[in-house]
Order: sequence, then structure tokens, then C-alpha cells
Amino acid sequence: MFNRILKATLLVASLLLVVSCGDEEDPMTGGGNTGGNTGEFTVYTGDKITFTKADDTDPSEQANQDRINDNVWITRGTSGGEIYNAKTESASTKGTSPAGTEWAVGKTSNIGNLTFSSFRDAVKPQEVVGKDLVLHLIGADEYLEVKFTSWTEGKAGGFAYERRTK
Repeated sequence: MFNRILKATLLVASLLLVVSCGDEEDPMTGGGNTGGNTGEFTVYTGDKITFTKADDTDPSEQANQDRINDNVWITRGTSGGEIYNAKTESASTKGTSPAGTEWAVGKTSNIGNLTFSSFRDAVKPQEVVGKDLVLHLIGADEYLEVKFTSWTEGKAGGFAYERRTK
């Protein structure tokens, strides 16, 4: 009799443990939320906008920076190189720019399976046009989809992309 009571108690305790663990949100998927803030991170699901920086334009001017949030202002210089964060950088640093960001090839719908790294490690800038990318704004823990539509080779500094808004 005692063994049956012990077995029943252990079974009930095991079931309660499984049920209580199964209700937690996975922080890498945002708990299945496809839009907005989940308490873990935010995925931008708003309208798409296009940002364009024309060739040979001053990257220090606000019109030539995509000010995604208060801390990430994407632009590109006219001395060649990658994109960078004009809020915290005055030029790109190969392999680390844009500061405060990390990038992955893919879509936000697959965020839990993406591998994030620097822009340069995620893609070759000259081959970025047409690739689906996810940009992680590290300080705000926000994610958005980005797709480059142009990239000027040489030292003109032009580029364009479409991205999601909050």
C-alpha cells in the first residue's frame, strides 16, 4: 500500500513539474510573439521604409544617417569601407562596425536559429544586395529585418536598404 501511495505522489509531482516548465517563454523566440515587446526583446513588425544614402554625401549630416533609435545611426563614409554607427563612431572599423549592432542572414520569424555577428562577418558588403538580414540593436534588445537594395563599390559611400519600423 505504501509503495502505491509513494508512486502516485511521485507521478503527480513529476506531472506538475513538466506542466510548470512547459509554460515558460523561450527567450530566443520571444515566446512566440511575432510583434511588439515580449518582456524579453522587441521585434519590429511595422511598415517597411527605405533609407538611401546617395554617393559622395556627407555621412555626418542627419539626412545621410538612418537614425533607427537614439543610439544607432547607420551611415557610410566616402573613403570606402563598411557602414558604421554615426552616434558612436566617426568611421567604420573593419570587422566591428556598426557599433552597438550585430547581424545575421535570415528573417525574424526564424530568430531563435540565427547566428549573429558583426556586419562584416555576417556578409561581404559587396555581396549584401538582395540578402535577407536581421539587425540586432544590442542596447535596446530590438530586432528588425533589413534588405539592402544597393551598395556602391569604391569610395563613393552610397547604399540603400529597406527595413522594418517599430
